[in-house]
Amino acid sequence: MNLTPLKMSKLKNRYVDIAVSLVIATIIILNYKSEGFNFTNQTEQSDKTISQKPSEYLYGFNVDSFHIEKNHVIKKNEFFGNILSSNGLTSNLILLLEHEAKDIFNVRNIRPGQKYHVIKKNECDATPVAIIYEPDRMKYVLYDFRDSVQVKLVEKEVQTCEEFAYGKIETSLWKALEDKGINPGVIDLMEDALSSSVDFYHTRKGDEFKLIFENQYVDGELVGMGKLIAACYTNDNGENYSMLYKTKGEEGYFDSEGRPAKKAFLKAPVKFSRISSNYNLRRFHPIKGKTIPHLGTDYAAPHGTEIRSVSDGVVTASAYTSGNGKFVKIKHDNVYETQYLHMSRFAKGIRPGVRVKQGQTIGYVGSTGLSTGPHVCFRFWKNGRQVNHLKEKLPTAKPMNVTELPQFFKFRDEMVFKLNQIKTKDETMVANTNSDGTMINP
Repeated sequence: MNLTPLKMSKLKNRYVDIAVSLVIATIIILNYKSEGFNFTNQTEQSDKTISQKPSEYLYGFNVDSFHIEKNHVIKKNEFFGNILSSNGLTSNLILLLEHEAKDIFNVRNIRPGQKYHVIKKNECDATPVAIIYEPDRMKYVLYDFRDSVQVKLVEKEVQTCEEFAYGKIETSLWKALEDKGINPGVIDLMEDALSSSVDFYHTRKGDEFKLIFENQYVDGELVGMGKLIAACYTNDNGENYSMLYKTKGEEGYFDSEGRPAKKAFLKAPVKFSRISSNYNLRRFHPIKGKTIPHLGTDYAAPHGTEIRSVSDGVVTASAYTSGNGKFVKIKHDNVYETQYLHMSRFAKGIRPGVRVKQGQTIGYVGSTGLSTGPHVCFRFWKNGRQVNHLKEKLPTAKPMNVTELPQFFKFRDEMVFKLNQIKTKDETMVANTNSDGTMINP
């Protein structure tokens, strides 16, 4: 093939352009390599980054970086110093640990049967870097020997889950809850929520209940109950609804029409008690041996039973007299006052001037003063005169402000919808909720 000078020139320029392009490409590749880029492994490394699992921590230690020997159990007559010594700690270090721990957790308070865990840098190490002691399920004590000796009391994270349950009474409400694996302590919450519409002292076979309540978990283990969010109790009077709602004033239970569940005064200062002596102007006194008016109502209950304030108020007295024993007196408003006699002891913080809430524990049943057995003598004043509270027409609780009702009705409809979703089979239905409030496996 004969090439003219012009064609020869064009072909030469094309080869030069290709050569320059190759040189530039080579420079770019070398530059990227010098910056740490790896074209062949870039995708692979990205996949590895995505597949890496987040580090798992236990008691604040990365389980991939430390060897954790879990669930050692403290034996009878075993002392904490012996545990530390058997794990290779010196006497000086043990003394230092006891000194650091004195204001945090007294090592003399460790109990047989409780757990402790040994943390080592690796499995072959003879001496640990830390020891964890768990006095209960809610917290643990960290004895850390890494950089400097430190002792910390750490509260565990409590997870609160909203759960649902259904039950039908065959013999008693207590038995129905127990058979379903529900904490019978929910009865107290149900009493607070439905006290204005349901008499829990006279439940009947066939009564049904649906509950939305909170359970609290630590490390995946059930440790207690939280709040009762909503309830529906069905009996001869139909469906009785109650739900926990926070108004601009305070949080409380309201029925489906927005009426407060609680009354201005509780019926009695102690739960599940019996009246052992009524208000009586001609009672024969069993100790003094003569007729003396009994201006109170006696509620017999086991020694140590909690005594509750029957309404909101301010403590005006917490004292002792030879006749009344240990007693508390509360002023509720300009009309009503109450007094609680023969206590074994006062509740913590109960002293004159302290404001108390309805249902708050103010003391404990005893038999101090002139008393023949454990009970609380409950006295009730109206306009400065002692009266029989069981015959008084007491004021109702303050209703919800009408301006708040539209928002409450919206909340009520949501709760009723949730309650109606709960299964009504004979087995318990307890289910968690999703983050948006919808039920899992309704």
